[in-house]
Amino acid sequence: MSNTFNQRVIEEFRANEGRVGGPFEGASLLLLTTRGAKSGLPRTTPAVYLPDPDRGRLVVFASNGGSEKAPGWYHNLVADPAVVVEVGGERYEALATPVDASEHDALWRRQIERDPNFAEFLDRAPRTIPVIALARAGHAPK
Repeated sequence: MSNTFNQRVIEEFRANEGRVGGPFEGASLLLLTTRGAKSGLPRTTPAVYLPDPDRGRLVVFASNGGSEKAPGWYHNLVADPAVVVEVGGERYEALATPVDASEHDALWRRQIERDPNFAEFLDRAPRTIPVIALARAGHAPK
């Protein structure tokens, strides 16, 4: 996604308490702000998420549309897992943690059930796509 496209999505998201149209209409969308691994500057990116209420967290997928490289936000949060999450009209600090192998595939299956387009990303990617849990800072996941 281009920076211009992302910026329009971010502005629409913030103006409408998390609701956007276009390709994200009806999707579970959040804004993820990471700190640039090289620049140290905040970087905000829209991302589709999977609610994981049983564990008290949200889950995002570093699919980058199925490309051979993970998205920039993933590299940023590996360098600094302290992130800011905006979902709906709420904004909070969170800790980003890659999920362990024992739950990786099950979370992918759940996301594909919610959004079959994610199956294409998984099929196209010549890599294991990381799954990242976002837990509100100060609240340990269940």
